[in-house]
Amino acid sequence: MSNGVKTVLLLGALSALLLAIGDVIAGPNGLMIGLLIAAVMNFGSYWFSDKIVLRMYRAEEVGSNHPLYRVTERLARQGGLPMPKVYVIPDASPNAFATGRNPEHAAVAATEGILRILSEPELEGVIAHELAHVKHRDILISSIAATLAAAIMMVARMAMYAGMFGGGRQDDRDDGANPIALLAMMILAPIAAFLIQAAISRSREFSADAGGASIAGTPYGLADALRKIEAASRRVPLNANPATAHMFIVKPFSGSGLTSLFSTHPPTEERISALLGGR
Repeated sequence: MSNGVKTVLLLGALSALLLAIGDVIAGPNGLMIGLLIAAVMNFGSYWFSDKIVLRMYRAEEVGSNHPLYRVTERLARQGGLPMPKVYVIPDASPNAFATGRNPEHAAVAATEGILRILSEPELEGVIAHELAHVKHRDILISSIAATLAAAIMMVARMAMYAGMFGGGRQDDRDDGANPIALLAMMILAPIAAFLIQAAISRSREFSADAGGASIAGTPYGLADALRKIEAASRRVPLNANPATAHMFIVKPFSGSGLTSLFSTHPPTEERISALLGGR
């Protein structure tokens, strides 16, 4: 199954989950309120994401005399993309991300740490990966997923408050809903939404890896870069905001076992295996 199909199915699962819990624990009115609030919040985030995130990490724009700019310009031309703005983040931890609401309003940012440890072919692999995110409009996809997940959490929270203060849904069909089942749904639905959202993010990383290899013309630069970044970021972790963790090429936070289900990135070894044809 392709990663594009997986993304569509996961977004469909989020939508179905939202409709189900809205109907069961909050009713149509609660569902619409939650979806509206979430849509307004995430629309603002989507529209201004580049400015917000770049300012958060104190990113500084660089011009055509900077090596990162020249690498990005060459790869954007190879990928048939408009030239994005290019930024350097003053941080020793090696990482990079792309942002912007569409290819015409995109930005690519890399830390000082990643520029120090990567060779030019490895840096090309990283920037090609980020340009693939831009080409695939992954900021839009992640914003839709975040909107649906946030709406699920809001509807569940509204239902919790309604239950606490003696409200709740009552209609002609309801002859006494099981309170334990309702409580379980209020607790488990947000967790399920987060798991699906994280799975969407992991699927998009695999797609960006493949797309980046296509733009760069080889998978080996990115594969080597991922190995270096993974090892170096353990020694020098990035102090990243959890809300932006999904944007980086390698997750700023480590996790294994059960916690990997909540990870926004696939394990690095799986990504390398997929890049080199082992998946």
